[in-house]
Order: sequence, then C-alpha cells, then structure tokens
Amino acid sequence: MVAPRFRSRTFRRIKVKTPGNRNTIHYRLRKPAKAQCGKCGRPLQGVARARPIQLRRFSRSQKRPERPFGGVLCSSCTRDELRARAK
Repeated sequence: MVAPRFRSRTFRRIKVKTPGNRNTIHYRLRKPAKAQCGKCGRPLQGVARARPIQLRRFSRSQKRPERPFGGVLCSSCTRDELRARAK
C-alpha cells in the first residue's frame, strides 16, 4: 500500500524502470506555476520555475533577470514604466 501522503495529487507520479528491471512509481513534488507580471499578468521570461529549496542553490542572476523590475514586471511593462518615470 502506498503511504497516505502520496495518495493526493500534490505529488506527481513518475514511472521509473529500476536497475533490477522492475517498473516502480516515484513521487515528486510538482513544479510551481510560472511567475507572472505584476501589471499585465503575462508569464515572466527568465524567471526560474523551482521550489524555494531549489532556488536557494541558484545564483542571483539565475533566479531572475538583472534589470530594473526584474522578476516583477515583463519587458514591455518595464519599458512603459521607465518611459513614464522619465517624463
């Protein structure tokens, strides 16, 4: 019987062929949703889709883009925001 914590769909099921030539099911946590722009809601480019424990291993430049509003606004909304602030 599978452990009760693995019965929900919080964990995704991965079929793995083991070295002993048996097919088993491994359980892994699902990836989080893509990061979204705070203004228009579009998915952000260059932002890692990983759990916080995995994000800790990344360097700062791997976590988000190195530009103003990086990881918060998409490129077009950033451009609009910078133009508005320049006026």
